[in-house]
Amino acid sequence: MALPLDQLFLKPKLGWTSSYISFLNVLQAREIWNLCNVENKMICVERILQFAGIQSEAPLVIEDHRPGMDWPRSGEINVENLLVQYNLILPEVLKGISCTFPGKEKIGVVGRTGSGKSALIQAHFKVVEPSQGRILIDGVEISKLGLQDLRSRLIIIPQEFQGTLRMNFDPLEEHTDHAIREIRSHPNFLCQHLNERILDL
Repeated sequence: MALPLDQLFLKPKLGWTSSYISFLNVLQAREIWNLCNVENKMICVERILQFAGIQSEAPLVIEDHRPGMDWPRSGEINVENLLVQYNLILPEVLKGISCTFPGKEKIGVVGRTGSGKSALIQAHFKVVEPSQGRILIDGVEISKLGLQDLRSRLIIIPQEFQGTLRMNFDPLEEHTDHAIREIRSHPNFLCQHLNERILDL
């Protein structure tokens, strides 16, 4: 008995359909990969645009407003109506803060997380520029000083202590050991490793 070919083999249309379906899977996977790749590349573009919109920092030196060689002497800090926000679309971190820190005193600033303690320190070093108000150190308004003149005269000890006192006193190695030892006559003061207990030195 003879059978027609269409009963012995799959119909041609069914074979073509199966072939095209497997090819469509390959195309779909390739398109998904291309879309993911484009998205990753656009993140780079977004970051470049963000960097392009960052406001430039103040000059290192402003010749018309250079502090004296002995500034600061007592270290008295006056904060007047200080308003700080990290971005124009974000709420203010510090809202009209006014206070005075007496010179040659140990002052503690306490507060919950997000209350603005770090923002206050950043404003002193001009990491962020105040939207309003001013900070005066020994009568000198720091907003008028260049970054080099300001930051080279101040020092900050981080919360996580590391390294030696010598490195933290003079990270740029601008002074001799003899000059730094005059600060404190403690034995091996510059070789002490920083930790929580070193604060009693």
